[in-house]
Amino acid sequence: MRIIAGKYRSRRLRTLAGMDLRPTADRVRESLFNVLTAGNPAALEETVWIDLFAGTGAVGIEALSRGAGFVYFVESGKASAGLIRENLRDLKIDSGFEILEHDSARAIRRLQSFGVLADFIFLDPPYRAAKLYVEALDLLSKSRLLRGDGMVVTEHDKSFDPGEAFSGLRRFRKLVQGSTVLSFYSQD
Repeated sequence: MRIIAGKYRSRRLRTLAGMDLRPTADRVRESLFNVLTAGNPAALEETVWIDLFAGTGAVGIEALSRGAGFVYFVESGKASAGLIRENLRDLKIDSGFEILEHDSARAIRRLQSFGVLADFIFLDPPYRAAKLYVEALDLLSKSRLLRGDGMVVTEHDKSFDPGEAFSGLRRFRKLVQGSTVLSFYSQD
């Protein structure tokens, strides 16, 4: 697994052995960032990200590599949170991020209480935990975390659909990459 573009391009990231952690594949991350930048690499500069269920931190680190101003990595697993720290340390990234070792619901409430406004929120729970998608999307749709023109993106398995709409969020695009799907949501 490697960083696709930007300051840390081609640098490798660590992952954990076994199947408990399923990092976002390089080609899926590349597609995600191609959609978000739409030919304008500067589109991500100084943006604020929330990487829910961050795992290895690959998506948030890719955002930092491409100029994001700040990334909140949310990861409840101790080993995974440690892995994110190692990946950031290996790349000598020592600012522009915060790691929250909380479950997604608690992190969403906490970030909202701090007045965080995100341009992009990426969520990628374990595929087998369908209820976490619905819970997180429902909480995000009722929160004030997303800027008016911000976007929520979910990565999910092709055999599962998290839903078209959640209170104030509506899916506007679906991108299929093999057995993986990226669903893009914006505010109504």
